[in-house]
Amino acid sequence: MTATLPHSRTRIKICGLMLEADVDAAVAAGADAIGLVMYPHSARHVTLERAAALAERLPPFVTPVLLFVNASATEIAAACARIPCALLQFHGDETPAECSGPGRPFVRAARIPLDDSLEPAGRRFDLLKYAQDYSAAQAILLDAHVEGYGGGGKTFNWSLLPPSVNAHLVLSGGLTPANVLDGILQVRPRCTTLAVDVSSGVEISKGVKSAQKMHQFVAAVQAADTQFQNLCRTERSA
Repeated sequence: MTATLPHSRTRIKICGLMLEADVDAAVAAGADAIGLVMYPHSARHVTLERAAALAERLPPFVTPVLLFVNASATEIAAACARIPCALLQFHGDETPAECSGPGRPFVRAARIPLDDSLEPAGRRFDLLKYAQDYSAAQAILLDAHVEGYGGGGKTFNWSLLPPSVNAHLVLSGGLTPANVLDGILQVRPRCTTLAVDVSSGVEISKGVKSAQKMHQFVAAVQAADTQFQNLCRTERSA
């Protein structure tokens, strides 16, 4: 095991919320954060006013996360002013300086190749350097590299990640209630702490969530935490 904290709970973000009922259901299921997509070209895009209305439904200690893709500084500042408690998440080509510019806590998405064979020779994605470049981020979010922005509901090969990453990571990209346990067990030993981010894996259709799937997802994460802690105890006693 690496620097992972064995008793740290895996935090859960449910992203791409558009409906009041889905926000309420995500909170009831046990989500720690909800994602509101501010990227106009996304099928799950919400306007700033809509995002603010959804964020206002959240109880204490459930965090709204605003997802941006190459947004202007003016747009980001307006969103921060309207939803002052929000965490920012950057999914485009933003530089470290641009991510830090708003002066707000942020998560930086890293686009992980679906398969090493898709990378040009000698240009394997360097997560360790990426985490160092964006060391001001609260966490690095790992998403699949597909055409456009966002993971497209695809999973990448978790086993290809470096064995030890000195950063808080958020596992994303194609997670479902059926595979999140395996994802947590593979990735959590490789980082400081781990969170998970799900969108399409708990949907009925784009932007419409299933309350049942959200509950199943949270239960699977909790089962993974229990299993991981048991593994840690077994290793310590060996």
